[in-house]
Amino acid sequence: MIDSEGYRANVGIVITNDKQQVLLAKRLKQDSWQLPQGGIDFGESELDALFRELNEEIGLSFEHISILAKTPKWLRYDFPDYHIKHKQKPVCIGQKQVWFLLRLISNENNIKLNMHTQVEFDDWAWVDYWRPIEDVIDFKKPIYEDMLKALAPVLFNNQHKIPNQYLRPLKCSAIILDK
Repeated sequence: MIDSEGYRANVGIVITNDKQQVLLAKRLKQDSWQLPQGGIDFGESELDALFRELNEEIGLSFEHISILAKTPKWLRYDFPDYHIKHKQKPVCIGQKQVWFLLRLISNENNIKLNMHTQVEFDDWAWVDYWRPIEDVIDFKKPIYEDMLKALAPVLFNNQHKIPNQYLRPLKCSAIILDK
């Protein structure tokens, strides 16, 4: 659903393991990596969208994960002009996302990328917490930095160090949902 400002509402998903690594997924038939994310349908809650996207993209359901935290507000990014479909109405200029921090509490064999008719990813890997900022497409890097900075205190119990190259000011702090 696109709002009056041209942003599509979206949930982003950060899945962690017991080594505090995150699941990074490779876009189908592309050399492009990102965290799972997806649109919030009309009338759908953030949590409903989270579980639908989690199942469609990664094959996991609520019994496989624990929800740790979320970002408290929408984090926005704009599409580069070449991504904007100017003839489509309403025009979507970017996405606004709320991000959820999850912990995988089941076996990673439950991760299945082919659970939906429209498969989005063809590979995945556990990576260092900060690596998604480097691997994601350039126009998403600032939102990844903002989101990972906001969620890090929850995952690392305030015992984290933000790498020096990430100098953007902290935009928000995570809301703890479960501990």
